[in-house]
Amino acid sequence: MSDLLERLRGRGWRLTAQRRVVAEVLDGDHVHYTADEVHAAAAERLPEISRATVYNTLGELVSLGEVIEVTTDGRAKRYDPNAHHAHQHLVCAKCGTIRDVHPSGDLLADLPTQERYGFAISAVEVTYRGLCPDCAA
Repeated sequence: MSDLLERLRGRGWRLTAQRRVVAEVLDGDHVHYTADEVHAAAAERLPEISRATVYNTLGELVSLGEVIEVTTDGRAKRYDPNAHHAHQHLVCAKCGTIRDVHPSGDLLADLPTQERYGFAISAVEVTYRGLCPDCAA
């Protein structure tokens, strides 16, 4: 069983066939699908699943904090199931490919006190941009 499915079961979230298929599609490392990509993959497994069901399920997963909604450079929202493991994103500026990365060090501690302007900082999000190997070739 996937990490996401295990977390959802642990929460007592009712796993209908449709919800289960959406969670299974989102399972894996470096998964950052758009809602339409989730729907297409889910429909291969469960042809009767509707686009509305996929969108509603993704919204519920985001509300539960089990999936992160990722938006980069005005592109379509993508959904990241790696919500419980600290990571940042590496984004290809040309094709939009997103990879999870785990920089060393404490990103919050790296921000000098004088650059915090009195903010009580609760989270850090860093997006690294560049060209993936395919686009750089």
